[in-house]
Amino acid sequence: MSNRDTAERSLEHWSEAGRTGMEAFYALATEDYRQLALAADWTGLLGERAHDGWSLLDVACGSGKFPTALRKYTDLSSLPEMSYDLLDPSEFSVAEARSVLGPPFAARHDLVMTLQDLPDEYSGYDVLWATHALYALPPAELDAAAERFVAALAPGGLGLIAQATAASHYLAFYDAFRAGVREATPYTTAEQVRDALVRAGAEVRDQRVTYTTGTSDRAVAQGFLQRCAFDDTVSLEEMEAAPVLGDYLASCRDASGSYTFSHEAALLWL
Repeated sequence: MSNRDTAERSLEHWSEAGRTGMEAFYALATEDYRQLALAADWTGLLGERAHDGWSLLDVACGSGKFPTALRKYTDLSSLPEMSYDLLDPSEFSVAEARSVLGPPFAARHDLVMTLQDLPDEYSGYDVLWATHALYALPPAELDAAAERFVAALAPGGLGLIAQATAASHYLAFYDAFRAGVREATPYTTAEQVRDALVRAGAEVRDQRVTYTTGTSDRAVAQGFLQRCAFDDTVSLEEMEAAPVLGDYLASCRDASGSYTFSHEAALLWL
């Protein structure tokens, strides 16, 4: 088994061919970004660092759901224009995120690469974040990625990595999927990311946010769970019948068949 199998399947799903699965996932997962937007005083945090010519790096930017949530749930109208660099190994994702940006975010560099491959000249960012972005990061590359994240932040800048904890749905589900359906490289937990940031020399404040998502629509549940595994070849019925995974899914389902998924996200502030 390649230690990049999970990363490779993730990248395959961040593509035009994976758009249907992406949209199915966000039927529930958009809540992840709403929770992050509501978890802090973003107007104050960003306002403290605002100046002409300031810049932000969005690591593993995905389809731009976090800046979209910030603009929807936070008043950023007083902030000056910010140069917004988009980093993701998927060219599709970079284009998707670029297309949804609006004031105060102004797209600048498209960086189609991983964080650990980011050249040294891309540094000195006033704001640097990775929101629900590092799950498929190969474990052997976590320390290098954390070191690059810390090095890219300007002194006094604002850094944030938001990642689900080991107890959260995304991690618990994938562990059960790996045990009951097929072996794969595990997802990276918030706890592992926090420890890597500390090893990289960062002072980290760990804030936790808990919430639930759910649905009674089996098609929505199937699309969401397939995307959680980056595998659209396994039906919901097959997941429910699988060893280990079936037990986990039963614990998320009530007598009517509706699903409720429990989430805990760590906001790792630098």
